[in-house]
Amino acid sequence: MAFFKELGDFLWSGPLLAAFLAVGLWYSFGSGFFPIFGVGVWWKTTVGTLFRRKKDSKESRGVTQLQALSTALAATIGTGSIAGVATAIVYGGPGAVFWMWMSALLGMAVSCGEKTLAVRHREKGPDGRWRGGPMEYMKNGLRLPGLGKIFALFCVAETLAGGNLAQANSIATSLSAAAGADPKVVGVVLAVVTAIVLAGGIKRISKLCELLVPAMALLFVGSGLAVIAVHYQAVPEAFRQIIAYAFAPRAMAGGYAMGAALRYGVARGVFTNEAGIGMSAIAHACADVDEPAEQGMWGIFEVFFATMVICTVTALVILTSGVYDPIQALPLAEAGALPEGMLGAPLTAAGFATLFGEAGEWIVAVSLMLFAFTSLIGSGYYGRRGLETLTGSRWAMGLYRLMFPACIIFGAVGNIAAVWQLVDVFNGLLLVVNLPALLLLSPEALHLLRVWVERQKKKSENWEEAS
Repeated sequence: MAFFKELGDFLWSGPLLAAFLAVGLWYSFGSGFFPIFGVGVWWKTTVGTLFRRKKDSKESRGVTQLQALSTALAATIGTGSIAGVATAIVYGGPGAVFWMWMSALLGMAVSCGEKTLAVRHREKGPDGRWRGGPMEYMKNGLRLPGLGKIFALFCVAETLAGGNLAQANSIATSLSAAAGADPKVVGVVLAVVTAIVLAGGIKRISKLCELLVPAMALLFVGSGLAVIAVHYQAVPEAFRQIIAYAFAPRAMAGGYAMGAALRYGVARGVFTNEAGIGMSAIAHACADVDEPAEQGMWGIFEVFFATMVICTVTALVILTSGVYDPIQALPLAEAGALPEGMLGAPLTAAGFATLFGEAGEWIVAVSLMLFAFTSLIGSGYYGRRGLETLTGSRWAMGLYRLMFPACIIFGAVGNIAAVWQLVDVFNGLLLVVNLPALLLLSPEALHLLRVWVERQKKKSENWEEAS
């Protein structure tokens, strides 16, 4: 796996990091930093509509906006939010959390553009339902169907790696640590259940995710906040470490350097919220919405919730509970001698256990099972959409239906370090293809956003005058 490690390090070296940050800044400047200064608008459009009663449309061409968001969150709030954050902190130091935040702040604007373009250039499939994503906006927007096929190829590969191997591995290791479960048995059961759900298509997937995502978020965030509250005296020191290590020279205590924090922080941040990667746009394109920019608001919320909320809770649990020591962790990481309890989900579980004891391991295990299971489902749908773009042949789709569960079993018993190396490689390749497309289509995306925002302002002004 040395080749994949070297390739991942190469992809996530200066040029790709600079490209992601540049596109994020371009969309942020172009939108007037709308995700920050327009928080009232996108919050009202997303969270503000969750409790409104909506008419039931049996002739709907897609899924509801909440179902689209839940499906996208299901695929993003997976192991990256629990195991990925822990891995980033161990290899990149506490400063990695700071760069996760930065990637999210810029990623919110990028995600808004992705979802806007996905709805703008979507098309109807053979079943009469909407389908879209990077493949469609590359084909219909850029008139480069070949580029869309390259993205689709990497999309299929990523769903078998980051969207599959990483999720299955984290579920198996978490259950093994909490209950001594046999990883092979976990993998087989998980593969069967996932295959059954995926057979139901986007409607069944979105309905299941709509039920599971809020429940799993409440369980994990609520329990995590309780752990942080108990260790509240360590919170200021945790924030000090996050800021200090983000710009730390190599000679600083602990040995972490700014380069490592930037590399792992941005890489894991992008993995947790998928901003710039483009795959979550596939789910948003299915939403039953007429205004492309309106769905872009859900893209902003998706990144905010996945990284600024979920990942921050995970990071603070680890940094405040005393289960992680940067001075001890880095030498072990560099020597490849990290014990299982210091990497991935077990480290997060150890943080929860400082308050809940053995029950803390179960909280993480159950949360991770829900997170990773829904992520498996969402990724399975993305992979099938990628195959539809590459080829419509039934034998290819049938082969994928066999490969996806097989990879779940393999991931459950695989090496976690090797799995994360594959995740970095395929996420990097997706960014290489998608970022140029987003940059070239940015005038259209930003124009649609400006027009929609102006329309919302006029509606608000008219409502105030009428009242």
